[in-house]
Amino acid sequence: MWKEPLTEASFPSVQADLQSLTEAGCDLVRFAVPDTSTADLLGKLARSSRMPLSADIHFDYRIALRCLDHPIAKIRLNPGNIGEPWKVEEVVRKARDAGVGLRIGVNAGSLPRELAGRPDQAAAMVEAAEGELGILEKLGFRDVVFSLKSSNVETTIEANLLFSRLHDHPVHLGVTEAGPLVPGIVKNSIGIATLLRQGVGDTIRVSLSASAAEEVWAGNEILRTLGLRSLGVNIVSCPHCGRSSFDVQGFLHDASFLIHHTGKPMTVAVMGCVVNGPSEARHADLGITGAGSMAIIFRHGQTVRQVPFGEAVSAFEEEFAKACAQG
Repeated sequence: MWKEPLTEASFPSVQADLQSLTEAGCDLVRFAVPDTSTADLLGKLARSSRMPLSADIHFDYRIALRCLDHPIAKIRLNPGNIGEPWKVEEVVRKARDAGVGLRIGVNAGSLPRELAGRPDQAAAMVEAAEGELGILEKLGFRDVVFSLKSSNVETTIEANLLFSRLHDHPVHLGVTEAGPLVPGIVKNSIGIATLLRQGVGDTIRVSLSASAAEEVWAGNEILRTLGLRSLGVNIVSCPHCGRSSFDVQGFLHDASFLIHHTGKPMTVAVMGCVVNGPSEARHADLGITGAGSMAIIFRHGQTVRQVPFGEAVSAFEEEFAKACAQG
């Protein structure tokens, strides 16, 4: 989800950021579209973007209709606030004619009035999704993905399991309003991984009160850890301890190229001392540690280079590029 309002003045920076997100492994970006003028701006952006863009619509179905005049990849509708069924039907018909997919996004915090306050929130979320599904089925529309999200991890899991047992439709996973970086990653990891391990889920979004790049990074790490995505760097690194002679945290902060690499899959070890250096990280494709005043760079446990600490990042980047080029 894009974090800032879309404006004409922000276009150059947004285009650059979309390119960075693509390189980081993001597959689609969703933009909030509060009015028709923003719909037109998003349409303009979609025409120049390699990244598929999705429009997030609340309250006014006419904004969705306007978005469908442009090459938008997907429209997200919230059944809790879009209004009467005939409004949804108009959007569905135009989406069908345009060949555009829909996402029916059910949030526990914005359920339709008749379902709000139900003691079983998971069941209420599924019922809200089924209300929209009935409209889609009546019109023969199948290009749809459903998301059922709550800020409560267990409710999110229960709702998605129930919906997937009852219906054969793609499901988009995430824990909404999950919070800042660390709590948000924990909640999303538990919720998303639990469902993916049970065969539920087709796309994911890690919702964080943090940057879009950090959301993408966290999502990639969840998929990599589960063995569902192999590209990019698997970083193995030490916590701080009394033996540390190499600044692991500082190195990782400066070596941002590791985080943004989405090419050849590699395991990189960043170790705090020689105890946890080449011998314990022998499995790593490439690693770095330190002793005295020197940084030690190693490949599969064998030292390949030693440089002063001040040259550690640049030297490691050179060795990383070599390792990538060697296939």
